[in-house]
Amino acid sequence: MTVTADPNRPAPIDPGNVHLTGVFAPQRDETDAIDLPVVGEIPADLSGSYLRNGPNPRFDPIGSFVFPLDGDGMVHRVTLEGGRASYSNRFVRTPMVELEEERGEAIWSGITDGYTPPASVVGEELAGTTRALPDINIVRHAGRLMAMAESDKPYLLDPRTLATLGAEDCDGAMRVGSTAHPKIDPRTGEMVLFNYILEAPYLTWSVVAADGSSLRPPTAIDGLDAPVMIHDMALTEKYVVLFVCPLIFDIAAVMAGGSLLSWRPDDGTRIALIPRDGGPVRWVQAEPFWVWHFANAFDNADGTVTVDYVEWTFPGGFAESAVPNKSGLMRAATNPATGTISRTRVSERTDIEFPRVDDRLLTLDHQRVATVGKSESDTGFQESLWFHDVAKSSEVSWSPGVAIGEPIYIPGADHDYWGAIGTDPEDLRSRFYLLTAASPEDGPIATIDLPIRVPAGLHGAWLEK
Repeated sequence: MTVTADPNRPAPIDPGNVHLTGVFAPQRDETDAIDLPVVGEIPADLSGSYLRNGPNPRFDPIGSFVFPLDGDGMVHRVTLEGGRASYSNRFVRTPMVELEEERGEAIWSGITDGYTPPASVVGEELAGTTRALPDINIVRHAGRLMAMAESDKPYLLDPRTLATLGAEDCDGAMRVGSTAHPKIDPRTGEMVLFNYILEAPYLTWSVVAADGSSLRPPTAIDGLDAPVMIHDMALTEKYVVLFVCPLIFDIAAVMAGGSLLSWRPDDGTRIALIPRDGGPVRWVQAEPFWVWHFANAFDNADGTVTVDYVEWTFPGGFAESAVPNKSGLMRAATNPATGTISRTRVSERTDIEFPRVDDRLLTLDHQRVATVGKSESDTGFQESLWFHDVAKSSEVSWSPGVAIGEPIYIPGADHDYWGAIGTDPEDLRSRFYLLTAASPEDGPIATIDLPIRVPAGLHGAWLEK
């Protein structure tokens, strides 16, 4: 039976979907290029690669498409070495992508559509499965290069060729999956992760040792009575920090034709401080708000925990509200002894996301957080990078006038830098911008023309040689 012969196969979605056109349009070409054109000069002290992942449907989607939850993974790599730049990109070839490439069209629908292909179309092994989605983040740990999914096992990639090697469970630590944002402790080398699941206990956490072995298998987190969506986490030397915002998986509603996720602000937001030594969870109650991404967290001498993150009023796209949905860079001081929290706005800048710090400072106090945001001169896209000094409550920005992606901190042998990929919405050309960490507001010291358009995507990492 061919794919299209399945009478239940959903119809193609509208090709004019905003997240399938313009700077978001899928990239179907895989390319390798060396000696890329550079305006300015790439510092000789840089030797490594920036890798970035993002949703990128291999074929035109069917049924539904919800950005950023849907879409096959595509990993883009910009390598800087000896003052020169090169580029390569590859699809993350899950079993779904491989079969669709064999058939030449989409077989699996979007995750909110509810359709799963029958055995007559995909065979017994894949019948009834949903699309694997390792399209959110890219992480290297203990020699493993992994394309991370949202609450599923990651896919292992060949570090040299970016070829897909298969699903990975990290010696059982990811046996039940992992969310896309594990955190690596730069002092111990441990990778700490969590995962949410639809059945009790609903939430687990695990630890992978520096050598890649499982240090802690999936361990239940007590205190939840319903499945919740949690995208990111923070880590301190003492605690795993999870903000449990009231976005609930509503299976009953789905069975009745309703939405998969339900925003329940009356429940408030709860903060779980999970001792890394295995002690009981400390819970902190707060008013309702939503968090996609954390910058960093650290322990204080008085026993409190400081967390820097981007706070939203509610999860846009998954909830509606009569009040405007605004974001802001926040600093929370949580007290595990008293169960209290205080929140302070670090910046008056709104409409920001993708907070990043120097990853070598994870679990420690930091001074600067970078975000993507809008300045007064930006148009329909987030076109500016903002650099917030959280110690001095000051900030500077730089705008290339194009749709800019998540900033990444790049340590060099002599100096440090920030980098990001941006795409011009007019000519749809993509570039990699390299800024100094000391004065990022001065603009790029090197602008690298990429050989193909890189779709607006999600998260990445700088990997030193």
